[in-house]
Order: sequence, then C-alpha cells, then structure tokens
Amino acid sequence: MSRLQIETPGRAQTVLNGLYQDMHRRISASSPGLCPVDMALNFLRFCHAQSCGKCVPCRVGLGQLESLIEQVLERTATLETIDLIEDTAQVIADSSDCAIGYEAAYMVLKGVRGFREDYEEHVLNGRCICGLSHPVPCVSTCPAHVDIPGYIALIREGHYEEALELIRKDNPFPAVCAYVCEHPCELHCRRQMVDDSVNICGLKRFAVDHAKPALAPSPAPATGKTVAVIGGGPGGLTAAYYLALMGHSVTVYEQRPQLGGMLRYGIPNYRLPLEILDKDLAYILSAGIQVHTGVSVGTDLSVEELQQRYDAVYIAIGPHSDKKLHLEGEEAQGVYSAVRLLRDIGEGRVPDFSGKRICVIGGGNVSMDATRTAKRLGAASVQCIYRRRLEDMTALEEEIQAAMAEGCEIVTLEAPSRIETDGNGQVTALWTQPQHIGPYNGKNRPNPVKADLPERRFPCDAIIVAIGQSIVTKPFEAIGVTVSRGTIQADLSSSIPGLGNLFAGGDAVSGPATVIKAVAAGKVAADNIDSFFGYHHRISCGVEIPPAHFTNTPPCGRVNLKQHCTPHCVGDFRLVSEGMTPEEALQEASRCLRCDHFGYGSFKGGRNREW
Repeated sequence: MSRLQIETPGRAQTVLNGLYQDMHRRISASSPGLCPVDMALNFLRFCHAQSCGKCVPCRVGLGQLESLIEQVLERTATLETIDLIEDTAQVIADSSDCAIGYEAAYMVLKGVRGFREDYEEHVLNGRCICGLSHPVPCVSTCPAHVDIPGYIALIREGHYEEALELIRKDNPFPAVCAYVCEHPCELHCRRQMVDDSVNICGLKRFAVDHAKPALAPSPAPATGKTVAVIGGGPGGLTAAYYLALMGHSVTVYEQRPQLGGMLRYGIPNYRLPLEILDKDLAYILSAGIQVHTGVSVGTDLSVEELQQRYDAVYIAIGPHSDKKLHLEGEEAQGVYSAVRLLRDIGEGRVPDFSGKRICVIGGGNVSMDATRTAKRLGAASVQCIYRRRLEDMTALEEEIQAAMAEGCEIVTLEAPSRIETDGNGQVTALWTQPQHIGPYNGKNRPNPVKADLPERRFPCDAIIVAIGQSIVTKPFEAIGVTVSRGTIQADLSSSIPGLGNLFAGGDAVSGPATVIKAVAAGKVAADNIDSFFGYHHRISCGVEIPPAHFTNTPPCGRVNLKQHCTPHCVGDFRLVSEGMTPEEALQEASRCLRCDHFGYGSFKGGRNREW
C-alpha cells in the first residue's frame, strides 16, 4: 500500500467551506449604516480566529483590541480608551509577522480614525449615531431612494401602473433606469444571505414593458415663481419635473436638437431604444414644462440674462466634451472622440467602419459602448486597449462580457504611447507600452507600472479615445462660478455660494456619473430650490403597498435577463437583452424578503411615503 493517498475533502471541510460561503454572502449583504464599532469587533474576532498564534502582536495584541472595543460597546470605556485602541492597533500593524495580524490591526486603525465620533458617542452616551434615513438596504443604496420593496410587491400582484407611479415619486425616469441603471441597490440586497440578490432592475423593466401609458399628476397651485434649467438631460429634467409638480413655472434650455442629453446622444440603441427614452420624456413633459432646444447658454443666451429673467437657475449640463490623450499623432485623421462619435450617431451622422481595424482606448462604460458600436458599424476587428487589468475596468461586468461575446478583444496592461500615421496623416497603428500591475493608490486601486518590455504595435485604421469626459465651464466661470478640476463647486444643497439664485448639480458638479445619480441630484436641487423660494411642498404617492406574504422563502435561483450577443451583430442595433416572462417575474418578485416589513424596516422608521 502506498504511503500517499489522493486527498478528498472530508465532511468537516465541506461544511466549513459552506460556512465560509454563508459568511461571504452575509458580508456582501451588509447594509451601509451598520454600527462601525460593532462591525470592527466582529471582523477582528474573525481575523483573530485565523491567527496561527506564533507572534505575540497577533496572538495577544488582537485579543487586547477585542477587549478594548468590547468596553466601548459596553460603555465601560473612557475617551482615553479610544486613544489606547488607536495606539495598540498601530503597534500591532507595525510589529506583526504576517498579513493576518497587520490587516486586522490596520482595519481597526482605519475604523477608529474614520469613525471616531461613533466611538465617542458610544463612550459618552451609549448609543450609535449611524442610523439610516432609509431603513432598508436596497432603498438606502439607491441614490434616489426609490421604494424598492414597495414596487416589487406591486409587481408581484400585477399592479404595474401603480408600481411605476411609486417609482416616479422619487425617479421620473423608470423606463430609462429599467434598461441602463447600474443597479447599486442589488449590491446590498439582503436576499444574498439566502442565495443571490433579487433582480431588481429586471423587475422594473418588466413593469415598464407591461404598464399602460400615463400622465403626470396634477401640479400644486401655481406659485408664480419661475425656474430656468440649463440642460435637458436626466438631472435637469428630474429637477424640472418635480419643480413643476410643486407649482413653479419651469423652462428647460437644451443645446442639442432634442431632449435627453447623454441618454439620447451617448447610449447606443442596442442598450436603450429611443422609444423607451421618449416614453419617459413624454410623461415628464406632461407636467407642463416649457422647452427650448437648440439654445446654447453662454453663446445664444447669457447666464446673467437667465438670472435676471428667472427667480432661480439650475445648471445641469452634461459632459459632452472629451479628454485628450496628449500623445504624438492624436490630431491625425482617423482618431475619434468616443463622446463625439456616439453623439454623431445619435444625430444621424453614422461613420462607415466597414472592413476597418479599430482600436478603442479606455476601460469605462463609454469605451464599451464605443467598442460594441464599432463592431456594429462593420469593423473587421475591434480591440479595446486598457492600461490596467480586466478586473480594474470601471465598465459594468455584463458590458465587458457582452463585448467579448460579440467578438471584440479586450487587451489589458497596455498604456498608449504614440499614434503612428502615414504620409497623408492617416492613422496606421497604435503603439503601447506594456505595463504590470503595481501598488495601490489612494483610491484603493492598484496603479499600473511600466514593464521592462519593448513597445507593442497594434495596426489599425481608426482609433476611438474613451478615457473620460468633461463639461464646458467657461460661460459659468465668467460670472464668478468657482470651478475645480473641471467641475462646478456647489454645496450639498446644490446652491452655488455667493451667487444668489444660481444652483448646480449632476455631472456638472460630480463629474461624469450614472443616470440614477443625476436623477438624485435633480431631486435634491428641486427640493432646495423650493425651500429657497420659501415653500415646503411635499412630493407623495397615494399608492397602497400590498401586505407582506407570510410564506417561507427557500433558496431559489435568480432570474437573469437573456442576452443576445453574437459576433454576427454588424448593422444590428436592435435591443440585445430580453425581458422576463410573467412566470419569471412572479418568481423573482416572490424572492423579495420584504425587509420593509420583516425584522428590519418595521422597527427602523418604516417607509418614507413622501419627501
């Protein structure tokens, strides 16, 4: 008999692996706003259990940290105890032999420095100050704070029009978000503790696809106040919609021929069909908003003139300008800006890429849109060049996978160095410098480092640059608006300090962001402009939420939308995703744990029926 045997996982190891998976799901489902002191203690205990016990800092020190944090939670500590926790954690981080001790101590160190007020509140008053304004995790992580459990319950009962009415209380773009939202709400869905998060975005799309057309509710009595909104994108139109419902007279000024902003001129039809966008726009305009398209504020009309003509002005311009590579050959023929390319296509000016070799530079959602669009425009090959790793790309994972499924190549760890041209100034190749991944930067992201390898040449006929977007700020700087790093400086209420009736929000303030964040900014601006006028209008919804079902919710697979992504997509701009069937929607809606009722929202303030 051999002294060696093939090792197979024993029953104990199998159970342990299952427990690790359960713990991973629970950590993933941890909602924002949980007590940072309690979280630090529990993570510390978990790390301490992994310690080999060899070195004193890890074996003894982590135990001492546990005891000190327990004193804080039990209110037997003093303010000096907090200093002792910080000092002890620093010593362990500096002297531990391995990463287990270092990372555990460093985690405590970051927590006690970042949440010192919470530690002090526990010591002085025995309570936590991290309470949420919204009790349910999915609602809390939605930037617009949409009542997600409420509309899922309505979808389950087949009340699709009421579901959209509830969504529109906080977000007037339910159709658009159903198709292109990045669904941050699903990241902290507590269903992950059972199996997987609920497909919230997919359920919203089912309601949108099956609801009947509707008109906006009647506005409040007219106030006589007037508001000008600069920019007809999601942020500007959200503010305009809610201000109109509050009884104010709203006029939107849009530079492009049609409303929609980046929704119309930046997102391809295969992701967001124009009829879906127009559905939301028709609803918003039914609130009585006036619109002037083809007007460039700063050229056709000055900001000062708007400030004099209207009682308030909201700047909600989008990032329609592209950032430059600053490389040799960037001005050559065949170099396209991704933003301009997508906008031209949206306005009917479609380039012919038939048989061409295309290189796209960038790793965000815009680069994925440009990559997949180039394929549809007939390109013989499309390569997306990115200077970091695949997992570092900021594009949605499903967009990256779809691009690869359509035959596009993702080339990582290659930094563009120069653009090669022929005698006529036409692009012939992109040269890159190979990289290897390096240390983490201040944003908790690893930086690429130049590799000791020769440059690579990627032959191509056209290059699409998608490395970022920016806004045009000169007209606003001219009247005293403070601009820093290409964005307007406004306070958390959207007001621009020192400029009276001028407000700003969305991409103009945050830089390029998601649709739902622009909606949230517009909602905040509407509320604060209303307060600026001396009013306190409330936006509410009279829809009744169905009662929770007292049923068991055993583990059940998540319904994902089917994607029709194939290399044979040339010339095909039809929608690539397929919505749920009624059977799938009912099953998926039934997976919702109804945290607004069971053991979470019911004792943390309930739902917000108005704002």
